[in-house]
Amino acid sequence: MQQASGASALRRLTTVDEVTAVIGRPPSVVTLKQISALDAGCRSVLAHSPVAAFGYRDADGTSRTTFVGGTPGFTRIHSPTRISFSLPGPGEQHGPVSLFFLLPGVGEILRVNGSVAAHRSARTAVAIEEAYVHCAQAVLRSRLWQPPAPKAEPIAGISGDGPLRRPGVAEFLAAAPFLALSTWDSSGGSDTSPRGDRSAVARILDGRTLVIADRKGNKRADTLHNLLQDDRLSLAALVPGRSGVLHVRGRGAVTDDPALLETMALRGMPPHLALLVDVEDAEVTGSDALVRARLWIPGAHLGRGPMPDMMAVAGKHLAAGSAEADGGPPAFLLKALGAIPCLTRLLRLVADRGYRSGLQKEGYEDIEPGAGERRRGFLRRRATNGGGTQDPLREVRVAEVRKETPSAVTLVLEDTGGNSRPFDFRPGQFFTLVTDIDGRPVRRAYSASSAPGSSRLEVTVKHVAGGHFSTHVHQSLRVGDRLAVRGPSGSFHTGQKSPDEMVLVAAGSGVTPMMSMIRTQLADRSARGRIALLYSSRSEDEIIFDADLTRLAADHPDRLSVTHVLTRRDGRLDADGVRRWVTGLSPGRDAHYYVCGPEPLMNAVQGALSGLEVPDKRVHHERYTSGAVGAGGATTVPQEMAVEDNGRPVGTAVVEAGQTLLDAGLASGLPMPHSCTVGNCGECLVRLRSGEVTQNEPNCLTADQKADGYVLACVSCPLSKVSLDIADPSPIDRVDGAQ
Repeated sequence: MQQASGASALRRLTTVDEVTAVIGRPPSVVTLKQISALDAGCRSVLAHSPVAAFGYRDADGTSRTTFVGGTPGFTRIHSPTRISFSLPGPGEQHGPVSLFFLLPGVGEILRVNGSVAAHRSARTAVAIEEAYVHCAQAVLRSRLWQPPAPKAEPIAGISGDGPLRRPGVAEFLAAAPFLALSTWDSSGGSDTSPRGDRSAVARILDGRTLVIADRKGNKRADTLHNLLQDDRLSLAALVPGRSGVLHVRGRGAVTDDPALLETMALRGMPPHLALLVDVEDAEVTGSDALVRARLWIPGAHLGRGPMPDMMAVAGKHLAAGSAEADGGPPAFLLKALGAIPCLTRLLRLVADRGYRSGLQKEGYEDIEPGAGERRRGFLRRRATNGGGTQDPLREVRVAEVRKETPSAVTLVLEDTGGNSRPFDFRPGQFFTLVTDIDGRPVRRAYSASSAPGSSRLEVTVKHVAGGHFSTHVHQSLRVGDRLAVRGPSGSFHTGQKSPDEMVLVAAGSGVTPMMSMIRTQLADRSARGRIALLYSSRSEDEIIFDADLTRLAADHPDRLSVTHVLTRRDGRLDADGVRRWVTGLSPGRDAHYYVCGPEPLMNAVQGALSGLEVPDKRVHHERYTSGAVGAGGATTVPQEMAVEDNGRPVGTAVVEAGQTLLDAGLASGLPMPHSCTVGNCGECLVRLRSGEVTQNEPNCLTADQKADGYVLACVSCPLSKVSLDIADPSPIDRVDGAQ
């Protein structure tokens, strides 16, 4: 292996003529397929792509490469020459930028270059200058869409100090077959191109030097030419199946040193050139974009119509480019050829043969150029047969915002488009609302306050001081806005058939699931059961559903009674008060009790019902607390996580530094239970078999659950290697009143 002293002595290429002598010049068919505005094919790619590599420089001139997106269609198209997307990462972008868009299972990528046009909140607008389809060789070399390779062993004994000796960096590089590399020229241009190789795409020479093989490609050589003008670069590397990204920035040079190239030979065939990177900074971080993009999960991105045919897209670009240039293939001929049935399939076969031949000449074996297409077929079959992990999000629009009290509003939600479906759930269950706030997805769980079976879902949100989601709902959400819901979830409900007699105790927004129970029971004209509600509010103007409860009690005096406790007037509801109220009701032996509210209320009701010898099996409770996001005190290095289901191995994942157990499991395609993702609902309850985690407080875990070794995967980060069991435990308490 080359050592630090050898790296500085390697020969560098310094002129365009030297590079061209090795690489050659790109054929016209490569340069002519470049267009200056997005056409229908480009728009289709952007509609299907869940993630893109993005290279930019901040105001200080620092080069950065990262991955953006998270869901198909994350890029907003404002015009054929203007797009925007969210970038909550470091630094404000300036000047020339570049991207390439990935399609899961597809080898070819769409590259887009331009410049920053505007910033608004966390969104970046880009003025497009050029777009074109890039060949599949980098993806094929890396086997990006194939099952993850066995864990690679990091190199030992890295010489010299430097950023590459930081925790987790060498291990990540040893397993990373794919990266995005960003460079800039001296005339206002930017380029972010893919690099892929068998096993490790970048190799460590010493503590601050990387080498990246430059194997034969389409001969554009934008990266190499840019480095001759401006040696600052950045890159972001991926490991299939992981949601972490290795971010590197430094300075690059081009070398043709024979001894170095020989160390990267495949079957005796070295690359024609290599890039040397003098690393200034290197860090492995979790990527929210990759977590949400779920690139390696079968069936994660189905349902948006057929994936774009990249051969057809490239063919149309070539025809458009030929019409504007001299010396290329006649545009009319290309258009005529494009009209021939099945021509794109023939072009695909020709391209695959070319990929196979070229890669085999470089020393690659077992190359399957059509693997991307077959992988896409595999994804479809898995989804059709019920395999894989489908995203249960349901897109809805806000049909009405109804003010209940000065601090509570009800959102009336309905399906987008014309295909309305009923919202089916059991009275008392909750839904998780998902929306983007300042460029990041935010999720909160709220109980349904409407009756099931309607094409409209009602959830009631109480404003919490400092609450990220509730503040957005109260201050920003408007009729017509779109968000997504997941659910229903939760074990706090009346069951398939409501009990004949229900005793309900609630405080504050804990009345929301009770309202669904009341509305459902009273809407059933065949039912004759009795409902009694004891409801604690701070003051009269804070009684949620006051008018509705008054009307329902008047319309059904023999079936519904409502007793209000106003804490500013009557004091806090305690166990004695609950006991007196229940005793005055004289409930039957078969009555069921439902309790929802904060901890003091839960303790008071539990004490009262225990004193009255009410069996535990007839008491159903749901406690709520403020949501907690993230977990503090986690280690700064990736940790391994093994997942079991009732003792049966399910799979493994790597939890990146600062990442939660849930995010890592979902990114790796593991069937992790979850809903709200912020510690509010308890759906992500798992048993910690071994290892140690840090967990944010407060959360909805009970003392007994903690004692039994349960943790909430959504707010837990590992401090060591961990093993989890995701087997469904006994029903647990959940929270409401989320922020």
